[in-house]
Amino acid sequence: MYISLAAVLAESAARRPDHVAIVHGTQKVTYDELWIRARQCAAALRDRGIGPGDKVALLLPNTPEFPMVYFGVLALGAVAVPVHWLLKADEVEHVLRDSGAKALVCGASFLKEGLKAAAAAHLPVFTMMADDDAAGPRLDVLAERATPIERCVLRQPSDVAVILYTSGTTGRPKGAMLTHSNLTMNVNTTMLAPFEFRQDDVLFGCLPLSHTFGQICGMCTSFRAGATMVLMQRFDAAEALDLMVAERCTVFMGVPSMYIALLDVASKDARRPPLDRAFSGGASLPVKVLRQFEETFGCPIYEGYGLTETSPVVAYNQKPWPVKPGTVGRPIWGVEVEIAKADVEDRIEFVPTGVAGEIVIRGHNVMAGYLNRPDATAETIVDGWFRSGDIGTKDSDGYLAIVDRKKDMVLRGGYNVYPREIEEVLIRHPAIAQVAVIGLPHDVNGEEVCAVVIPSSGAAPGAELSEEIILWSKERLAAYKYPRIVKFVDGFPLGTSGKVLKRELVARFSR
Repeated sequence: MYISLAAVLAESAARRPDHVAIVHGTQKVTYDELWIRARQCAAALRDRGIGPGDKVALLLPNTPEFPMVYFGVLALGAVAVPVHWLLKADEVEHVLRDSGAKALVCGASFLKEGLKAAAAAHLPVFTMMADDDAAGPRLDVLAERATPIERCVLRQPSDVAVILYTSGTTGRPKGAMLTHSNLTMNVNTTMLAPFEFRQDDVLFGCLPLSHTFGQICGMCTSFRAGATMVLMQRFDAAEALDLMVAERCTVFMGVPSMYIALLDVASKDARRPPLDRAFSGGASLPVKVLRQFEETFGCPIYEGYGLTETSPVVAYNQKPWPVKPGTVGRPIWGVEVEIAKADVEDRIEFVPTGVAGEIVIRGHNVMAGYLNRPDATAETIVDGWFRSGDIGTKDSDGYLAIVDRKKDMVLRGGYNVYPREIEEVLIRHPAIAQVAVIGLPHDVNGEEVCAVVIPSSGAAPGAELSEEIILWSKERLAAYKYPRIVKFVDGFPLGTSGKVLKRELVARFSR
């Protein structure tokens, strides 16, 4: 048996060649044009030594160039390694080195960080949308001159298609290996339910294509249905409303902070797009916001749950069953979700219905493992179940609710922020003796990153030092990671094992 995730685009190009796949500003790209450009990118990469199984890193914005390169890499039988464009050079370098990438394809607007990272990792750079060849060969120009490869290289279902990096509580980000089978099954399944994509749908694509929500749930599922995706490079609520009205968008996918921002804009602007349905993920959506959005925009919101390691969708509120606000719905087709004892780590022991425990997942969506991390894989996939690190409950109707996180994690605006990674950066600041990173409640982002600092001897705690630490960390961490809040303490509350009791810090500074 052979398979390729590239078929998501190839089949729609064969079925609906003249239908618009992407709208970006005044640019409209049909399925036929997009597939030809993807195969031209594949030919240009092949001619420069990229072949099946090679990893190609993508540092690209939300423009048509992302799917052109993404599906070109897949068509070649190579492995796509999307890199989030908010990462700094050191963070990008880690992804390049750890993944074993053979090349980096970098958008012109990201060359500052991309070139530094690639130079440190000793990798060649192909540019996109650059003015000249100074930074490296221009892949878009090379592709224009290339004869498209005839057809995509087929792969085994278990072959890795995409590696997506997700941070962990133990430090540096880990590469989740997602196979052609994982992703194709998740796309095919979720296209039918919960997303119910139809070929006449118009998706508003404001989520980063480098992130699993925007890339798989948005781009891939939309392309699989032969629908249209309206791209927005960076989310701005006022511009988003303009675009959705102008392009008559029928589907919206976003994180809770986007819904809150849209409601604010809609309170001052009476125009409404013809939305048929909306989907929320990445963080818990307040029931109040869900109700307000449904009343304001006249369409239902379906809230769900997924992880990078699960390709990504696990469960969703779905049309065949009543929506239960405050839950993330029922498991998607072919996926099992159970609740296990969180404190039993070497095996899976289920708990009774309604009892809180760790969410464990089994099905076609579970990754092949973490790249180069057999120990981490063995800790995470136990008895055939993926341990999510999230605490939840499952009711008698099979609905899943997220209660808490076992992982030491802050969820800011839909992005996972792992305190250990931030702490390792902050501790290098000369004025910081000790630091504990926590998440504090935030009306828009869900949680805000807060650094609780014990100052070094001689350092003067106060507003000036707080601002210095924030600016210092901003230069070294992605925009969604660096702390916006700094609190100073004389000492940390400690447990019996000497571990900092972060819940006590959260309780103290949330008041």
